[in-house]
Amino acid sequence: MKTHRRTVMRLASPGIRAAREVYTTIPADAVRVAALVEIAAAAAALARTVVKLRHLDPDLIAPHVSDRVDLRAVLGRGRWLPTMTRHVPAPESGPVDLAALIPARPVRPVRRRVVRRAGSPGQGSLFAAAKVEG
Repeated sequence: MKTHRRTVMRLASPGIRAAREVYTTIPADAVRVAALVEIAAAAAALARTVVKLRHLDPDLIAPHVSDRVDLRAVLGRGRWLPTMTRHVPAPESGPVDLAALIPARPVRPVRRRVVRRAGSPGQGSLFAAAKVEG
């Protein structure tokens, strides 16, 4: 399981490096925090989207993250607290073993079929009731 966590950290390292660059290079605190919030919000929104679309169980994701509290907060099932501050170390660089994360059996997405009828719903009855006198 530790190998998976290292692989996840290496995959996340470009994003962490970008966030650390914003943290260390922007002099204005308000702008720095706003930029970091934007980065975090975008990443959290993408994570929630994948979990929702792929019907992932957060308990299966938890062993791959460094802090389960962050996982719950990102997925919207927890709360951010003022005490949730911690040091984010500089990411390691190096090759990423993606084969360790890919499931042995490919996951097939659920296909939904939508049946559409010609015309707008409800409009036919409005025009059928009107009579034209001439």
